[in-house]
Amino acid sequence: MSKQVTLTIDGKTVSVPEGTLIVDAAKKIGIDIPVFCYHPKMEPVGMCRMCLVDVGRPVIDRETRQPVLEEDGSPKIQFGWKLETACTVPVSEGMVVDGMSKKVEQARNDILELLLTSHPLDCPICDKGGECPLQNLTMAHGPGESRFLFDEKLRAAKNLPLGDLIFLDRERCIQCARCIRFQDEIVGDAVLEFYNRGRATDIITNSDPGFDSYWSGNTTDICPVGALTTADFRFGARPWELKSAASICSLCPVGCNMTYNTRREAKSGGRIVIKRAMPRQNESVNELWICDKGRFGYHFTEAENRLSEPLTCSQNEQEPMSWEDTIGFVGDRLKNIGEGLLTVVSGRLPNEDLYNLKKLTDSIGGRTALYTQMAGGDLTAQFGLGEGSNLGALGEGDAILVIASDLEEEAPLWWLRVKQAAERGAFLMVANPRHTKLSRYANLEVSYVYGQEAAALENEDIQKGLKEAENAVLFFGSEGLGLEGSAHLAQACADLMVKTGHTGKANNGLVGIWPRANDQGAWDIGWRPLDNLAAEMENAQVLYIVAADPAADDENLRALLQKRYDIPYNLTIVQDVLKTETSKLADVILAAQSQVEREGTFTSGERRVQRFYPVTTPMGDSLADFEIAARIGAELGIALKGRFPSIVFPQLAKEVPGYAELSYQKLAESQEQWPIIGREDLYYGGTGYKNDQGLGVQLAPLGGEVPSNAVTPAMPKADLVAVPVTTLYDHGTTLLPSKILAPRTPAPYLVLNPADAEKQKATDGMTVSVTVNGASTTVVVVIDKNIPAGFALLPRSMGISIAEPSIIEIRVAEGELV
Repeated sequence: MSKQVTLTIDGKTVSVPEGTLIVDAAKKIGIDIPVFCYHPKMEPVGMCRMCLVDVGRPVIDRETRQPVLEEDGSPKIQFGWKLETACTVPVSEGMVVDGMSKKVEQARNDILELLLTSHPLDCPICDKGGECPLQNLTMAHGPGESRFLFDEKLRAAKNLPLGDLIFLDRERCIQCARCIRFQDEIVGDAVLEFYNRGRATDIITNSDPGFDSYWSGNTTDICPVGALTTADFRFGARPWELKSAASICSLCPVGCNMTYNTRREAKSGGRIVIKRAMPRQNESVNELWICDKGRFGYHFTEAENRLSEPLTCSQNEQEPMSWEDTIGFVGDRLKNIGEGLLTVVSGRLPNEDLYNLKKLTDSIGGRTALYTQMAGGDLTAQFGLGEGSNLGALGEGDAILVIASDLEEEAPLWWLRVKQAAERGAFLMVANPRHTKLSRYANLEVSYVYGQEAAALENEDIQKGLKEAENAVLFFGSEGLGLEGSAHLAQACADLMVKTGHTGKANNGLVGIWPRANDQGAWDIGWRPLDNLAAEMENAQVLYIVAADPAADDENLRALLQKRYDIPYNLTIVQDVLKTETSKLADVILAAQSQVEREGTFTSGERRVQRFYPVTTPMGDSLADFEIAARIGAELGIALKGRFPSIVFPQLAKEVPGYAELSYQKLAESQEQWPIIGREDLYYGGTGYKNDQGLGVQLAPLGGEVPSNAVTPAMPKADLVAVPVTTLYDHGTTLLPSKILAPRTPAPYLVLNPADAEKQKATDGMTVSVTVNGASTTVVVVIDKNIPAGFALLPRSMGISIAEPSIIEIRVAEGELV
C-alpha cells in the first residue's frame, strides 16, 4: 500500500496516497476545484489556470528538520506569495489548501473574464448550453459585467468540419487542449494539433480523411465548451429537454456501458426517439469512453426498414397478419415437427431471448445452431477471466497475448485498455501474420503463416513471457480462421494458460474476441455452431432464423434460402428487428423489438453479465424475442416465462452453469468509482454519465480439464487463398442503417500483397470480380505490403463472407481470369 499523506482543504482533513494532486484530493472529499484543461484520465498541463488555489505548507526548522509549532501546538503554516495550480501540485504532509480566499476568488474572476473576451455569446443556441462548464463557472465565479467591448470579440469560423463526424466552432474554443491530448495520450491517434499562436491559436486536423480516428466522439464529451460537437447531435436538442436511460452497447463483445438521451418529437409522430449516445462510467469495462461505432451505430433502432408487425409472404408479396393468427399458424406447423425444426440464432440476442428460444426448440425436439464463424466459448467459460478481473489493473510484471486478431477493428475498447496496460509496463505479445495497429505497442511480435495459429503458441518467447508473468490474459480471435481453425486455436490457448498457471484467479484467463455482443452468453446457455450449417439449413423442414441475416452475408446462403423459398412444403420463419435480405426469402416474418425498446442482459467477452434498460417505446406491434418464443410455446403447450425479462432471468440463472448467484437486483448494484464523475460537476470529467444502474457481475470460471478433440484444419492448396478478417465499419445488418457512418464505411474490398497484385495484374483501387466457393461479387483492390504473399484478406459482412480459408479467383476489368 502506498504511503498516505494527510492535508487540509477548505477546512476539511483528508488522507490520500502520496503523489495525489490537490484537485483530486479535493474531489475525494466532495470539494470541487474548478478546472478547464485538467482531466483525471490525462497528464496535467496547468494551461488554463482556472484551478488556482492558495497553498500553505508547514514551516520546517532547518536544524531539527521538524515542523515549527505555534503557541497552541499546531504546525506553523506558511502560504506562498502566489497562487498555485491545483491540477499540477502534488499533496504533501500537513499542507493546507484554501480555495475560497478573496485572492483565489479574484483569480478565478480574472481567468473567466479573460476567456470571455474571445468567447461568443452563443449560449442561447450552443449545443453545450445547459451542460457547459464555462457557462456554469461564469455564473459561480465570473464577473458581473465585462470591461471589454463586444465589438472587440474575436470572430472565427463556425461549423467547420474536422471530419465527417465532428464539427469545430473556432471562436468558442478556449485552447484547453483536452481534445489534442486525448487523441495523443489516451488513444494514440495524434490527428489534432494547435495551429498559429496568440489569439489566432486554432485546432486543426492533420489527417486525411479529417479526424481519422475511431474515438473522435469522446472529444465532444470532454470539451469544456461547445467548440466540438457531433454531426449526430448538433442543434438536435437542448440537454435539459432530454431524458436518460442506461444501456449496454450491442455492437461488439466488450459490453461498453452507455446512456441514451431521448426526447419525444412531433416530427417523429410523437414517438420517443434517441438523440445521442453517451458513455456511462464503468472503470472495469470502458472507463469513461466509447468508440465511434458504439456512439453513432444505434440508428438501426429507428431505420425505415424496421419491422413493426408480423408478416406472411406468398408469391413475393408480404401481408400483415395479427399476432394471434401468426402464432397459431407457426404453432400448427411446429406440432410434431421434431428434428425437422432447425433454429438458428446469433449473439445479437440478449440472454433471456437465447434461453427461451433454446428451451422452445429443445422441447419440440428440434436442432439448434449458433450463427457464428468462431468457436471456443465453452473454453472461455472454463478458463475465462477470474472474478474481480480488471484490465486497468494490469501493468509491470504482467503479460498480455493477443493472437489472430486486429483488436481495434474487432473490440476497440479492449484495444485501448491493452494499449494502456502496455504503457504501464505490461509485457505485450502480439501474434498475427500481419502487422496491426496494436503491433506498435508490443514488446514481442510473432509472425506466422495463416493456418499455423496454434503452432505459433509454441514460440519460446511467448512461452517464457507467460511463465514469468505474475498475471496473464490471452485474447484469441478468428482472423483467417473458420470454425475448425478457431476451435483448434481456442483449445491450444486454453492448454497454454493452464500449463502456465494463469487460470482461476483475478486478472488471469482467456478472452474470446467474439463477432457479436452476446456470443459468450449464447455459448453459456448451450448454443453451439454446426459444422455444416448450409446443409442443415437446406434439409430442415422448418427453418427458424432469429437475429441473423445469412442471405446478406453470403451469396451461397442466399441461393440456398431462395431454393427453400421455391419449395412449397418447406417453411422459413425469420424473426428480426429489420427487414433484411433473409426476410425477403421468408414465409413468415416475426417483428422483434430492438434492444433499446426492452430490458435484458448481455454477457461480455470478459464473462461480465450486465443489465440494460428500456430507452424508447416499442415500434408498432413488435414483441421481444423471448416473448415471441413464449407465445409459440404456449400454443404448443410448452410452459415458458414471458411478458417480462425479469421473470425469465431467474429461471435462466437456476439452469445455466455459473449463473446461479445472479439476479436483476445484483446486476443493478453499483459503487463509487474513481475518478468521481457526476452530472453536477461537468468540468472535471466531462459530460459522461455516472453509473447508478449497475456495474454488472463477472462470472467465476467453471474450470475442468482441457479437451483434446480439436483437429488442425488443412489450408487449401492454391497460389492465392482468401482468408476472412473483421473490420469495425462493416456492412452488417445493424450498422448500415447508421447513415452518419456511411463516409467511414468502405465499399467491399480485397487486400493483396504487392507481389500477388502484380501476378493478378491488379492495381490499387481497381474494381475486380472475385469468385469464392462458387459465389461471385465485385470488390475494390487494396494493396498492402504487410499482407503475407499467397493470401488475400476478405472482410466479413461485406456480401461474400467466407466461413473458412478458401481458394479465390480474380477477374480484372478485361474479363480475363488471372
